[in-house]
Amino acid sequence: MSDIKKVAVIGSGVMGAAIAAHMANAGIPVLLLDIVKDKDDRNSLAKLAIEKALKTSPAPFMHAKNAKLVTPGNLEDDLDKLKDVDWVIEAVIERLDIKHDVYKKIDAHRHSGTIVSSNTSTIPLKELVGDLPEAFQKNFLITHFFNPPRYMRLLEIVKGEKTDQDIVDKIATFGDVTLGKGIVHCKDTAGFIANRLGVYWMTVAINEAFDRGISVAEADALMGKPMGIPKTGVFGLVDLVGIDLMPHLSKSLLANLPAKDAYRDAYRDLPLISKMIADGYTGRKGKGGFYRLNTEGGKKQKEVIDLKTGNYAPEKKTDVAAADAGKKGMKAVLNFGDKHGDYAKAVMVRVLYYAASLIPQIADDIVSADNAMKWGFNWKFGPFEMIDQVGTDWLVDEIKKLGLDVPPLLQMAAGKTFYKVDNGKMHTLDTHGEYQEIKRANGVLILADVKRTETPLAKNASASLWYIGDGVICLEFHSKMNAIDTDIFAMYAEAIKKIGDGKGTYKALVVYNEAENFSVGANIGLALFALNIGLFDQIEALVSGGQQTYMSAKYAPFPVVAAPSGMALGGGCEILLHVDAVVAHAETYTGLVEVGVGLIPGWGGCKEMLLRQKVKAGDKSGPMPHVIKSFESISTAKTSMSAAEAFDIGYFREGTDSVVMNRDRLLFEAKKKALALAENYQAPSKDVAIQLPGPTGKAAMMLAVGDFQKNGKATPYDGVVCDALSDVLSGGKNADGTVLVTEDQILKLEREAFMKLVRNEGTLKRIETMLDTGKPLRN
Repeated sequence: MSDIKKVAVIGSGVMGAAIAAHMANAGIPVLLLDIVKDKDDRNSLAKLAIEKALKTSPAPFMHAKNAKLVTPGNLEDDLDKLKDVDWVIEAVIERLDIKHDVYKKIDAHRHSGTIVSSNTSTIPLKELVGDLPEAFQKNFLITHFFNPPRYMRLLEIVKGEKTDQDIVDKIATFGDVTLGKGIVHCKDTAGFIANRLGVYWMTVAINEAFDRGISVAEADALMGKPMGIPKTGVFGLVDLVGIDLMPHLSKSLLANLPAKDAYRDAYRDLPLISKMIADGYTGRKGKGGFYRLNTEGGKKQKEVIDLKTGNYAPEKKTDVAAADAGKKGMKAVLNFGDKHGDYAKAVMVRVLYYAASLIPQIADDIVSADNAMKWGFNWKFGPFEMIDQVGTDWLVDEIKKLGLDVPPLLQMAAGKTFYKVDNGKMHTLDTHGEYQEIKRANGVLILADVKRTETPLAKNASASLWYIGDGVICLEFHSKMNAIDTDIFAMYAEAIKKIGDGKGTYKALVVYNEAENFSVGANIGLALFALNIGLFDQIEALVSGGQQTYMSAKYAPFPVVAAPSGMALGGGCEILLHVDAVVAHAETYTGLVEVGVGLIPGWGGCKEMLLRQKVKAGDKSGPMPHVIKSFESISTAKTSMSAAEAFDIGYFREGTDSVVMNRDRLLFEAKKKALALAENYQAPSKDVAIQLPGPTGKAAMMLAVGDFQKNGKATPYDGVVCDALSDVLSGGKNADGTVLVTEDQILKLEREAFMKLVRNEGTLKRIETMLDTGKPLRN
């Protein structure tokens, strides 16, 4: 259990409120304090911050109820309450005099063991502590959360000369396990790691675009996916974080960087950007930025600024051949040879040079720099992983062509890679030129590590089985976006066969993967192909096969645990509904979304929702409440926007399913759950049946749909899909609420309704539109 039971956040601005919200997401009570602005409501600033957080999108709270854990207060009446908290986080304005004043107030009221930290990203720790008492300094450090704290994984920790190491360890463990953060220990240098590298990258990329006549859209096409960087690229990212923030970051860096730092040479004041800020074009939070949405004739159109003229024009699809070369890897882009490839090379060579020149100045190792950029800027690869892709010797040659001195770290790494696998273990090159094994923390189990030492127990194009120790098998999906197909069903069946009765070599199964999304559902591309050539028998076999596979997992003589992260939609959600337990990452977004493509859940999703809602409603509730609840969720494709919300909808079960905050700890916890269930495991009884209302229940559901259609909230084809769905959920025409309906009977109704819909032109159009645009058709 953590020693940190209660937290206080000082400052209820955007970051302070968001940090408080994430503490509440982790179940930690928070005291949120700010100055007194309104004498009639002395806590008004903190109260308003909580109210704003509840309305903000993306949401800082994983569940609205978490806001109840945040108590608003003020810095005049509530400082005495600091004696009851274990950690105080200062998140006030970036002014040293104000921070010093806050620290003195904290120190006068905290108890001797209270940890105090600053969320600053611009002021060195040595300046923050100043002449504060040594007892305060021992308990003080910097904890730099990245915005928004709920979604950005990075937590940079900086300790001072007098900071107690036990304090650092305590915060690092709490941040990792309780808050789900990726912890990076930084030196007390300007910008720490992520902002130091990230601001330099943005500055160079923007400058080179101006100098080389590269458009905003072209630069983002090159600086995004081909580099393993989010598709916002560089200009889109600056719009997102706020164009007006950049001068503040630059000012801070210029005030604190060494005299000959490369950022000083890169920095320049660009008149167009100054004018944009002055005119209110500060990015998404303002009137627009490098991109803007312009409304003409009642229609919104995305426009992009011309860097030469400052005028906006409608965004056009970019045709950048060098960006397309990114499919062959980063080096193919940088060596492409045209103006776009040369732009990408000019940017990335300087960025990689800069990163190599800063180790060990900003961090003790390259892993810290790589993790900072992956967790703080969502880069797929850190700078040293990028260097391994292009080759150390290649990079050295390019640096020399620019007339720059080759950093000592690159000289030492000549002819080597920064990462290598030795005896199945990942090693990294240290600052002395020696390779060191990367050690995982206790409670962390990474499938990628297992795969370096093990061969799969079985494998096909879409899925693999891995032995993860202690008698547990892991079923991994690796189809495109983990879309479910017959190969996944085949491997699921193979896993069940291998484990057998659970009393031999193997005793449990975990369904898990390390892709961005657990599964986006059925492979609708293959389904569309089959529909277009009339292979209805194959589609029905796919539906039937999925039902059989999921039911085999549900009634297997050993425990099956699913461990989702990211999206678990449609058929992916149905996997979760048929296992003994779910151990979900906190950022799991799950739902039965089939109506969006003109279908209903066909792999037991309707059946399982009915059974779960019946349990929630209680045995004496009659045949309608659970039916209506299921209908509401499925007909509206209700999707949880966090694991916490999945409990409300019924996708997860209180007391059975659980949530893990740190993605790296998910497989370990799922395996632990599976082993706990395996002790004296008893498969669930197959004697399952439920009361369903029949035609009268269907009529009630369709009456509600009719009202939605009259009000324009449902389309004509929504009515067709809901008609099929209501058939299933009501139990069919022969149900009447007096005779129990079995699981097999509901599954049969699912198959029949599904096959009826796939023959409908309206469904075909919905599937085609979803594949073409990624958005549902409202036909």
